[in-house]
Order: sequence, then C-alpha cells, then structure tokens
Amino acid sequence: MDARSVDEAHARPDGASDELVSAVGTFSEALERLERARGALYEFHQLTGGADGMLDDVVEQLRKAGQEHWAGRIETELIGRNVVPGRWTFQIVEEFDDGYYDVFKGLEREIRDATMAGRRHVFEAEMKQRRRSPGQPRHDATP
Repeated sequence: MDARSVDEAHARPDGASDELVSAVGTFSEALERLERARGALYEFHQLTGGADGMLDDVVEQLRKAGQEHWAGRIETELIGRNVVPGRWTFQIVEEFDDGYYDVFKGLEREIRDATMAGRRHVFEAEMKQRRRSPGQPRHDATP
C-alpha cells in the first residue's frame, strides 16, 4: 500500500505521477458535477410533467367558473405541447443519457481503469492522508 493512501482500494498505482492522479481526479470530479446536472435534468422532466398534469385540473376549474375560452386555449395551445421543437422532456432525458452522458461516464471509467487500476478517488484518498492528524479522535485512516 502506498503511504500516501488511506487503503489499498485507493492506493496510487505504481508509476502514476502527481499530474496524472490530479488529472484523473479532476475528470472524476467533472463526472460528479455531470451527475448533479443529470439529476437537475430529471428534476426538470418530473416538474414539467407534473405541471402539465395539473393543467387538466385548471381546465376543469375554468370550465366550472364559466371560462370556456381560457379552458379551450389551454387545451389546444398548451396541453400536449412540445417543450422544445419535436420533444417532450422524456425525449430530452433519453437523448442526454444515450449520448453525452454515456460517453462521458464511459471515458471516465476507461481512463480510470487504464491509469489508476480502476481505483476511484485516489486523489481524495491522498488528500485525506495529508490532512488528517494521526492519533486524534475521528482522524482514523480507515473505519
């Protein structure tokens, strides 16, 4: 085990330079940000779908209030409308997942497998070793 790591699962592979560990760590951090963006995209998908679903109630309430004109406009102009040309949100999510996201995630794994022996968070594990105070409570290297 490399003395700079907290455990074997996060040890720097032989021959991996500081620059390489940093680059792979930054790529992994970028993937973490993309995961958050993906979550926001799914949130957009669900919130938009939920808002669209509420329109049925709006139309019904407007009709009960004698506002047929507005109910009709919502039915014909808004319900069923694409959120971007030709697409509902489920299509946007699918295209993102099958395109950019899959390639990004796949390349991050390939590079990590090829350069870090598949180990995740090598950069962070070394940072943990540098920042912890051995012997202090809650500063253990491993559980």
